[in-house]
Amino acid sequence: MPEALMKRLFGHVVIKPTFLIIFCILIVLSGCSAPLHEGFAIFLTKGDIPPAQMEALSHVDLMEQPVISIRDIITYNAQTHELKLTDSSYEYITQLDVPVRGKSFVVCVDRKPNYWGAFWTPISSISFDGVTIWKPLSLSEPHIITLELGYPSSSFYGGKDPRNNPEVIRSLEQAGKLITRLSITAIEKLPHSMKGYELYSWSEDGLWHFTLITGTDRNKTLEEITSNEDFISEAGWVQIHVTGLESIKTVLSRVPQNESILWLAGMRSEQTPQSNVNITLPERPIIDAVKEYAEQCGLDFMVQTP
Repeated sequence: MPEALMKRLFGHVVIKPTFLIIFCILIVLSGCSAPLHEGFAIFLTKGDIPPAQMEALSHVDLMEQPVISIRDIITYNAQTHELKLTDSSYEYITQLDVPVRGKSFVVCVDRKPNYWGAFWTPISSISFDGVTIWKPLSLSEPHIITLELGYPSSSFYGGKDPRNNPEVIRSLEQAGKLITRLSITAIEKLPHSMKGYELYSWSEDGLWHFTLITGTDRNKTLEEITSNEDFISEAGWVQIHVTGLESIKTVLSRVPQNESILWLAGMRSEQTPQSNVNITLPERPIIDAVKEYAEQCGLDFMVQTP
């Protein structure tokens, strides 16, 4: 130990060589055993253990460095389980070598495993019943990956959902990365939808209600349309319920330009459940005001003929 450092630590006390040796050993040991405060992180497995073998193992060694650290995460959405990543981290994930049978990962807090899953390539034809992260195929925005259930859909998943593990959520919250859900005013643009969006409206207690929802081939249920629980994925499903003309204008302002929106005059299904809610179009002045504003936003806006 350098003389200057010894004086700073011990002043003018006479130090015996034996004590110095013990002191140095303690410093080394404490450095090795110091708790790691990495927080939330996702690790690949040492030896690249295939997902098919993970459940049969009682112990899995992790790689030295995480594939996604807490520093790589901009936000984690607890409702959608979407991780918005930094540009460099997202690019790194796009370059991962992910075979069609998956690439195992382990979700940890301070290197303590909480649950495991697998990176999966969306070109794979092999199903998987665990937690997945689909490998992005391009660097296009948004730079978001999602902890999904199952592949190719959640119907293939088996067991309990581990993603809301309290330790995981607490770690993300302490790091200032956690958001419980997105509101329409908190985002710049909604995601592009392959089948556009659908708009529904109904009158209740003298007020007009509107729901914008991702377009699909299936019929929406009345319960789904009138639900007050918004769901906004920056990379996928959107379901937003608002009340009043100005509120629906705010929603439309967040839809990407040239996106198609169909305002339906009623339920698609011929068998509508008994309810006081009647899905219908409002009066002509409201229709015209919404349509005019949508066109000003550059949207391909169509109103279904009753």
